[in-house]
Amino acid sequence: MRTAMELAGFDERVAIVTGATGGIGRAVMKSLHDAGAVVAALDRDAAACAALAREIGAGAHGYGLDLRRADDIDPVVDRVERDLGPIACLVNVAGVLVAAPALETDAAAWDAMFDVNARGAFLVSRAVARRMLPRRQGGIVTVASNAAGVPRHGMAAYAASKAAAVMITRSLGLELGRHGIRCNVVAPGSTRTAMLSALWRDPSDEAQVIAGSLETFKPGIPLGRIGEPQDVANAVLFLLSDQAAHVTMAVVAVDGGAAQTT
Repeated sequence: MRTAMELAGFDERVAIVTGATGGIGRAVMKSLHDAGAVVAALDRDAAACAALAREIGAGAHGYGLDLRRADDIDPVVDRVERDLGPIACLVNVAGVLVAAPALETDAAAWDAMFDVNARGAFLVSRAVARRMLPRRQGGIVTVASNAAGVPRHGMAAYAASKAAAVMITRSLGLELGRHGIRCNVVAPGSTRTAMLSALWRDPSDEAQVIAGSLETFKPGIPLGRIGEPQDVANAVLFLLSDQAAHVTMAVVAVDGGAAQTT
């Protein structure tokens, strides 16, 4: 039996996912594939991309791409279209986080986050949108963070880079809407990924994140649990699907209500 998402426009469409080998990227890859899309995994580690494609199965493909190497982006996007066909969907998942107080954040850490989180998302979106433009259809979703709209202790540079990614995506949506290309944002909160667990130092940290912290002005999570990568993937699929045909420039929070309590 075909799923509702398969009937919503993914069957045989080509989708690119950056940061595909991370927790959220893998969930997005698998969900798009399960919905009938032909999926291309893009990440720095070409071997890991190839392994993920083998794990997912027929219709999944891996391509090595370091988003910091701007000159490599267009050739890889061209290769995907030659190998798989016209790109219908792009999901910008790739992201890095260096957590530190603002006054202790050095220029290298700032540059690292902006290079991937903002500049990388812009360059890939530009490359893909240029190819979508003459076809007058396509969908782009950027996975940002609820930190883009809510101040966070120790995350000034990360939050700024994600805020930039949000506005890049929404501005693209404004420019490209009349050409049939929709651009939206998913803003996760604390989600069970390697990036989050790297911040934890104690078994009680997960409970502390859910409860929130008055000392650091961090709200808790009203739904009472850490998000799962699949929660984010579900929102991405909706925004790319024909069910969201009249949705563009939206920012969808997938954070258990955390950002709504500030």
